[in-house]
Amino acid sequence: MTLTPFGTRLRAAMDSRGPLCVGIDPHAALLAQWGLKDDIAGLERFSRTVVEALAESVAVFKPQAAFFERFGSKGVAVLERTVADARAAGTLVVMDAKRGDIGSTMAAYASAFLDPASPLFSDALTVSPYLGYGSLAPAVELARESGAGLFVLALTSNPEGAEVQRAVREDGRSIAATMLAHLAAENAGASPMGSFGAVVGATLGDLSSFDLDINGPLLAPGIGAQGATAADLPAVFGKAVRNVVPNVSRGVLKHGPDVSALRDSARRFADEIREAVSA
Repeated sequence: MTLTPFGTRLRAAMDSRGPLCVGIDPHAALLAQWGLKDDIAGLERFSRTVVEALAESVAVFKPQAAFFERFGSKGVAVLERTVADARAAGTLVVMDAKRGDIGSTMAAYASAFLDPASPLFSDALTVSPYLGYGSLAPAVELARESGAGLFVLALTSNPEGAEVQRAVREDGRSIAATMLAHLAAENAGASPMGSFGAVVGATLGDLSSFDLDINGPLLAPGIGAQGATAADLPAVFGKAVRNVVPNVSRGVLKHGPDVSALRDSARRFADEIREAVSA
């Protein structure tokens, strides 16, 4: 099965539903805040509630695989159902697994999340390129074949990331700029938008020294609880702002388990982001 390219599907979803990605991050503290136990039952209740509340209105969900994997095989089973239910309702799923390896191991990671025959098949996958961009080749190839996408870690919001991402190569270009250039090459000629995106933190301030116009999506964590606002996006992303997919997790999820409150919060964020990026 080959789907319409991820970039095309993402552009349509953002235009129709608003440019918002909601994280599904069932960590122990959030489960407790919802009045749920930190166990499989709590995990499943949390995930089902988020999907049922938002799947028909938000463009993208981003489940964090680690919060499911910590429960072992039963947690992975909940993740499989969460992905399937979200996609069945028409929401795109970006699996936040940040996989990165070489050769057959990278190919196996790609198969787990980007092969339509896999129970964890997602519309896109986050990946780490820090074994060299070329190590991602199996994931790039399978994503192209299946119509899926990738989000490559480029300029992340964690302070530790700068020591690697902003390091300068012998040719004078930073590692992050090199990754962005690779992605621009992957997306060359794609319309309306390529399927190979970058992860770029919304809290990083002025990024005008980087060419973010890669003709692909920019997954932007940091809106809400991490301190960035929708109004900050144009200054951070410049002319690439229309392709930004802001991710909000705690800012929306803290309103659960009340379904109406979850929906209202997501709607507010989507409206604020739409206004900011189209101004």
